[in-house]
Amino acid sequence: MSTSVAARTIDLRKTYGKGDAAVVALDGVDLEIERGRFTAIMGPSGSGKSTLMHCLAGLDSVTSGQVFIGDVDVTGLSDKDLTLLRRDRVGFVFQAFNLVPTLSAQENILLPLAIAGRKPDPEWFDLVVRTVGLGDRLRHRPSELSGGQQQRVACARALVSKPEIIFADEPTGNLDSTSSAEVLSFLRRSVDEFDQTIVMVTHDPGAASHTDRVLILSDGRIVDDILEPTREKVLDAMMALTAVAGGH
Repeated sequence: MSTSVAARTIDLRKTYGKGDAAVVALDGVDLEIERGRFTAIMGPSGSGKSTLMHCLAGLDSVTSGQVFIGDVDVTGLSDKDLTLLRRDRVGFVFQAFNLVPTLSAQENILLPLAIAGRKPDPEWFDLVVRTVGLGDRLRHRPSELSGGQQQRVACARALVSKPEIIFADEPTGNLDSTSSAEVLSFLRRSVDEFDQTIVMVTHDPGAASHTDRVLILSDGRIVDDILEPTREKVLDAMMALTAVAGGH
């Protein structure tokens, strides 16, 4: 298998509930996420975008099909091996920041490494902190930081362990436009300068325009794949989807 693929799915299906009450969240998704690229997953509410991310990241089990991170079949792993894979090879950024309130920014950034019993690479840590622009905020606790700064701490935490892939779930969902722009430009730089691989779920066409590729889901299937997206291209694709849905 080519090492240029960071994650992939083969005929991925996810169903919640059973019988008449069953809801099909993912309906046979085949997908390859390229290494060193910034990919957005979009779609209307209930389209399966968060489910797809959670299955890709090993946070949710699949009903059938396969998910690979690198060459590892995530769907066949024990809980213990899955925990290790997520800890050592995957980074996460969530809408709600998920910082520990009693820890300083620096302690929050280094927490995944501390849990794993690994020492940070000092040069890499300094570079990440410089890139997120938090050098003078490292001793501050989350409550002493703005929302944008908290999310940049969360981004730095995801990057500091040098994961193979970072999953960002609506990372700008709770931020004002200035903070959103800061976080998105940092994620963009992580891809361009550090060769990071990032997959981001978003509902914002403006956020999606920072990425290399936008996948659009509807009813659990990928219905559009936009390369070199602009805000206008993404808006047009979403509008077209709404028009089709309205025509049912």
